[in-house]
Amino acid sequence: MTDKIKPHSIRTRIWREEPEADNPFVARAAYCHGYDVYGEMLGNARWVEMLYLLFRQEAPSSSQADMLETLAVALSNPGPRDASVHAAMCGGVCGSTAASSLMAALAVGAGQYTGAHEVFSAMQAWATCGTDVEAWRRQSTQTQETSGSIWPASEHFPGFDPHGVSTATTVKQTLACLAGHGCGEHLRWLQQNLSAMEEMAGSPLALSGVTAAALFDLGFTPDQGEMLYLLLRLPGAAAHALEQRPLGYKKFPFGTVELEDAATQEAV
Repeated sequence: MTDKIKPHSIRTRIWREEPEADNPFVARAAYCHGYDVYGEMLGNARWVEMLYLLFRQEAPSSSQADMLETLAVALSNPGPRDASVHAAMCGGVCGSTAASSLMAALAVGAGQYTGAHEVFSAMQAWATCGTDVEAWRRQSTQTQETSGSIWPASEHFPGFDPHGVSTATTVKQTLACLAGHGCGEHLRWLQQNLSAMEEMAGSPLALSGVTAAALFDLGFTPDQGEMLYLLLRLPGAAAHALEQRPLGYKKFPFGTVELEDAATQEAV
């Protein structure tokens, strides 16, 4: 008699499955932190509620779900000027696979300037400084390098735009809208102390800084915030990559640069 094959047990606090009676490798029911995904959540829960549940291990309140959805809309398309979206567009225009274009966006959008690790560092600063302006000032004078980290010291204070002149209108609009949800104190405090914070940083507030405060108010850790920031910015990268694929490089929306060879430059 042939022994029946048994699936290996999977250890995770996030997900639990009940197998079908005739196939132990297929789920009859799936539970995310105790919630029946296909039997109860499907058709009733919003996508952002599922995101919150996956990361925070509990269902969000109505105001928390609304706030996360607002943030998701704000981050959904950084626009073609953003380096991560530009990278995806380059993948699309040269015929790269869908996965390649998205991986390009993730790689370029992971860094410390407008990238996911900047959100991570800004959330760490919120955890350290809270709503104390003097603590933020002390933090701004310290090196941002972490011992043993692959990341070098940041060249600017995280969450602020080192090349900006004044706070962008879109950043102000996002801050006001998110603060209006009333989840946590840090967004409202940031809105009330914006001038002092920008003086502290020597730069205007960036969207990454608003995002860090919002995710901190929603209870996410810096590690979770870094992941969510990468995830929530992918829709725009995907859409722009798809737009460029049939157009070809001659219609790429960024101007070409004419280069001269060394011999021509010497002759001039």
